[in-house]
Amino acid sequence: MDNGSLNVRDLGAAGDGKKDDTAAIQKAIDTAAQTGGSVHVPAGTYLCSTLTMRPYVALTGVPAFGYRKPGGSIIRLADKRARCLIDITGATGATLEGLCLDGRDLGSGTHGVLLDKEDFGQEEDAFRIERCQIGWFTGDGVHLRRVWCYSVRHSMICQNKGSGIRQRGWDAFILDNWLSGNAGAGFGAFDAEDAAVTMTGNRIEWNAAGGVILYGADNYSINGNYIDRCGGPGIAMYNEGRGPNAHIAITGNVLNRSGKWPAADQFGSAHIRVDDATGVTITGNTLTAGRDDQGTGEWSPAYAIVYSKLSNSVIMGNVLDRAAIRDLIVDRGGNNETVIVKDNPATLHPRR
Repeated sequence: MDNGSLNVRDLGAAGDGKKDDTAAIQKAIDTAAQTGGSVHVPAGTYLCSTLTMRPYVALTGVPAFGYRKPGGSIIRLADKRARCLIDITGATGATLEGLCLDGRDLGSGTHGVLLDKEDFGQEEDAFRIERCQIGWFTGDGVHLRRVWCYSVRHSMICQNKGSGIRQRGWDAFILDNWLSGNAGAGFGAFDAEDAAVTMTGNRIEWNAAGGVILYGADNYSINGNYIDRCGGPGIAMYNEGRGPNAHIAITGNVLNRSGKWPAADQFGSAHIRVDDATGVTITGNTLTAGRDDQGTGEWSPAYAIVYSKLSNSVIMGNVLDRAAIRDLIVDRGGNNETVIVKDNPATLHPRR
């Protein structure tokens, strides 16, 4: 133990990428839980099945990963039958910091970090994920079901077969992350009970289903993000039985080359799509069309902003410079008289 922090090597973890280190790291977590302490994972590769976090325990490592491969303190999935690599269900006040969580594309629907509760409970979850890389899982990078109060900051969540972050819950800060190359959304809220999320300063790119996808969300602030080359819309809000979206501010974002692989619905090829919402502000965003790097691939999106069934909402002061291939702002109808759409300077992309 050093300065009150347990070292997993002292409890038998090898970190050689060969030995199963699950028992040793779990023992360290359980021991630290007795006093609300921390567990340090030195640089190395630790093969593990599911690790269960405990309340008020910090699991920390060395954040030395790259864009294309893991590095530093790597906890690598060793069990293709595991539901997740790290389970934070019930771990109130826990911290994951400086870790590389590598799913190795093992199993089916295996998540990197999982919180799964039957109800919201009486206490905030209040966990933190900081400076972590979470990638190559067959499920979501971070899967949160009935979560209440948390933050994900300065992390890279990438190359997962589900979404980067999937949330059902509220009271979240998603700040300064890199959500890249996931087969689902960069950030997805596909269920009811989603509210009070601040998303700022994130780079959200090359996610197949879209950048930020919301269903029936309430009280979101999506501002100052860079959203690039997503397969579906850069930002989308839908109802489809989950209820209308409400009180959402989309401001100061840059959206580039959205809608590369739209679904059967042609309006999925859009920078911003809003269906059935009230109290929405879309202002001060910069939108532009494009194609793949090195000037290859198809031009997208077909549309810049697509909206329908809005009330008490504003789409104003956005710059749509060569922002779409087919049409710029598409009103699909059903809006009430309290919707303002004006002063959005716009040009179609010439596709040269």
